Amino acid sequence: MDIIYYIFAAMTLTAFVLGALAVWAPRRTWVRFVAVAAVSLFLPLAYVQLMELLSRPKPMEYAWYERTRDKAMVLGVDFDEGQAIYLWLRLPDEVAPRYYSIPWNPRFAEQLQDGLEDAVRRNSVLIITNPFSRQGPEDLGDLNVEIQPPPQPPLKAPQVPPRIIDPREFKI
Repeated sequence: MDIIYYIFAAMTLTAFVLGALAVWAPRRTWVRFVAVAAVSLFLPLAYVQLMELLSRPKPMEYAWYERTRDKAMVLGVDFDEGQAIYLWLRLPDEVAPRYYSIPWNPRFAEQLQDGLEDAVRRNSVLIITNPFSRQGPEDLGDLNVEIQPPPQPPLKAPQVPPRIIDPREFKI
């Protein structure tokens, strides 16, 4: 989400430069006012559109920046039969989950459903390996979904029995 601020700052700077060019251009006054009004309307519309995009799922084909990620933990799945599969994924070294969509594939949907049920039964997590590959999840087959058991908690030190003091043996 931090990148949204940089994108909006770049859009603001671009709009400011275009507005300055429109004001200083040798055009009629009404043309310059229309240009400034267009730039003034562009900024709030751009901000609203960027905020609206945050709530929409991103198609996995467009996640080209994450192609180097090897694994992603599945936090949730929603199936829109015949249309799309919606995934909540947590990427390694990231705290916030990401929302993605992939085209409907009955085999992959069944694989995800079975994997999630099995992961819940084993009290573990479902991992998608190579989720952003160029092939796509439907072409990878059975190799792209695995169940990862939870990490073992550290062993506790053995308990030392409590020391019991016998008041009759106590000497001053």
